Amino acid sequence: MKKSILTVLVLGIAVIAYAGDKKPWNAPDKDAKTANPVKSNAESIAAGKALWTKHCESCHGKAGLGDGKKAATLDTEPGDFSKAAFQGQSDGSMFYKISEGRDDMPSFKKKITEANDIWSIITFVKTLKK
Repeated sequence: MKKSILTVLVLGIAVIAYAGDKKPWNAPDKDAKTANPVKSNAESIAAGKALWTKHCESCHGKAGLGDGKKAATLDTEPGDFSKAAFQGQSDGSMFYKISEGRDDMPSFKKKITEANDIWSIITFVKTLKK
């Protein structure tokens, strides 16, 4: 009985330690406050979707649910972009994260060299709300 309790306790601590290891990813304030210069309209959303399909869908999935074909191979969960917590981020925060990358998320500032293309991706991502 004591061994079972000890095992549960050790596993519980391991889970808490693992969960606590997930570091928040916050954009610097200056970047987070940057407004999206691309107006959200049918054209920018379509352009963003085309770029999403080319650069993002393999990890993040067609609908941004984090279920792309490469998602299972990643050490970092790609996340669910339809959730309110993700959608609540500023466009500037999203731009920073796409541009800079972190862990399994690569930096796209050299792959997508036109800033307005990244902004267009963001206009598309904002349509993925539940």
